[in-house]
Amino acid sequence: MNDPEAANRILPVPDALVGRRFDVALSKMLGLSRAKASDLIDSGHAELSDRSFSKSTVLLAGDTMEVRLERPEPRSEPIATEMAIAYEDDDIVVVDKPVGVAAHASVGWSGPTVLGSLIARGVHITSYGAPGRHGIVSRLDVGTSGLMLVCKSELAYKEMRRQFANHEVAKTYHALVQGNLEQDRATIEAPIGRAKVSDFRFTVTPMGKDAVTHWDVLERFSAATLVSVNLETGRTHQIRVHFSSINHPLVGDHMYGANPKMAESLGLERQWLHAMRLEFRHPRTHVWTRVDSHYPSDLQIALDLMRSRHTQK
Repeated sequence: MNDPEAANRILPVPDALVGRRFDVALSKMLGLSRAKASDLIDSGHAELSDRSFSKSTVLLAGDTMEVRLERPEPRSEPIATEMAIAYEDDDIVVVDKPVGVAAHASVGWSGPTVLGSLIARGVHITSYGAPGRHGIVSRLDVGTSGLMLVCKSELAYKEMRRQFANHEVAKTYHALVQGNLEQDRATIEAPIGRAKVSDFRFTVTPMGKDAVTHWDVLERFSAATLVSVNLETGRTHQIRVHFSSINHPLVGDHMYGANPKMAESLGLERQWLHAMRLEFRHPRTHVWTRVDSHYPSDLQIALDLMRSRHTQK
């Protein structure tokens, strides 16, 4: 059983499993299904030391199992090669995150991440922060594109974390919402928490955390309104939840009640939302710093279609 590509394990049979079938005992010891345990025995990847056996062999006191488990191939995270860097110095890097890129690795996510892509490019990121999330002081959803700041130095991490926590960073988003907003500007102030119907959805609830969203109308269409949004707080899905709560969900945001036919007609496969601008005091120089983005192609095409339809009416 000497195979450099496999992990060998020597397992003395515990007293509690003496008298049980080999396959049954193996499944219990390794946490496998009985079928998988049987496959390991039949393929010669699991044996009993010093005596003949089959999967139905009854185990005796003093028996020892030898198990060879194939080492899994190390997974190489895909790299977001199209992710642009909007600003970089020795302390911080601001990326223009494309849709479909997560901020960092997480359970169940196999796509590219901002953190992994930066490291793969040779960008040094501070070790400060939670494991696997080091350097990150704020995040964007996978389905939201735009500007996201990552810290390269310890000084930057401590200072930018403080600025974000104290709501000193000005975050400006542009969103296309369904319907015609009655006011030219307004504030939505409503607490946000997890929705009981789903682990992935959030909702306005008295039991939630305080959330404040300011918006100004940029452009009006017959079926939608383009708005500039500033956040005082940074709750998960805040913009999406708040606009849905006033019956103006983001165009393309099916999770929060958007009309799927409208999104389909505009060629949209996600919510129309983009992080357009970040303004903050530089963590080292304390100079007020502004970084701007532009609409990615899918949002620009959808907006142009909306404009052309509006002018034709």
